[in-house]
Amino acid sequence: MAMKDYSDEFKADAVAMFESTPGATYKSLAADLGINRNTLRNWVLRDHERRGIGPDAAR
Repeated sequence: MAMKDYSDEFKADAVAMFESTPGATYKSLAADLGINRNTLRNWVLRDHERRGIGPDAAR
């Protein structure tokens, strides 16, 4: 299966949606967005790393 290439804007929007949705899980939001759960998790973790937020902050 070919890897999909998502725009930086889509990734940023997905991370922002995850961060701003109380009770959101990677699984539920990823399903809503039509992406893999681990893809969303990786984007969130990379964003946290970029902003200097520890890994414990990710759900």
